[in-house]
Amino acid sequence: MGKGIRKWYVRKDETPTEFEKKMMFYESRGFIVPSRKLIKTPEQIDGIRRSGVVNTGILDMLTQEIKAGMTTEQIDRLVYDYTVSHGAVPAPLNYEGFPKSVCVSINEVVCHGIPSPNVFLKEGDIVNVDVSTILDGYYSDASRMFCIGEISPEKQRLVDVTKECLKIGMEAAKPFGFVGDIGSAIEAHAKKNGYSVVRDLCGHGVGLAFHEEPQVEHFGKPKTGMMLVPGMVFTIEPMINMGKKDVRFSRIDGWTVTTCDGLPSAQWEHTFLMTENGLEILTY
Repeated sequence: MGKGIRKWYVRKDETPTEFEKKMMFYESRGFIVPSRKLIKTPEQIDGIRRSGVVNTGILDMLTQEIKAGMTTEQIDRLVYDYTVSHGAVPAPLNYEGFPKSVCVSINEVVCHGIPSPNVFLKEGDIVNVDVSTILDGYYSDASRMFCIGEISPEKQRLVDVTKECLKIGMEAAKPFGFVGDIGSAIEAHAKKNGYSVVRDLCGHGVGLAFHEEPQVEHFGKPKTGMMLVPGMVFTIEPMINMGKKDVRFSRIDGWTVTTCDGLPSAQWEHTFLMTENGLEILTY
């Protein structure tokens, strides 16, 4: 239940809209509701949608280019060149000190892998490329898994089930449902298939900033967490491990996250808009 300063109110001389009445009702009943700034305007949604088109275009381009023998630095250059040629900015570049334009995470690297001229993609690798774009001040975010050449059946199954987790999480997200509904559905599917869900990282609101509320955890209980309201924009990005859920953060670069047991991890991510009828995908 929510506590603290009220997020939804109107002045006595104002007449609340039906949407405001609904939000005030839920807040008065103790539900955790989003603040007004998390409800995007039509203009803002249009801007985020346009940013998402560039973001998706980057991943489509990489689908044609990525292959064994190339370095993760080459992937970074492709992302940077495509982004700036479309009038946009790579959101990760210099974000809190991150030195590159994209995150490239191979096999046991869960996320935030830093591109390097010394790291080569090899036959049998599974690779997550996480792209985030700023266009005219609007942010979008998505990642895909890429299989390099022929991979093992075990890795293929991990990649496939992780993609299923994203789809199931999407289906669990309903207008005026809850963030916990998403995490509960994802965790159940991962566990059913013998996998674990990373708990140290999560999805997030996005659009006017790189990371906004709410935190979208990929585990949890139904009917808990923030209410999902039309106009909210957020990512769902389950990180699913073949082995245990435990991860470690690099003490060397401060960014790279790997599984503690050295077994592979996979991730898929979309940016979504919550509408009155359910989710609209803004980035693929």
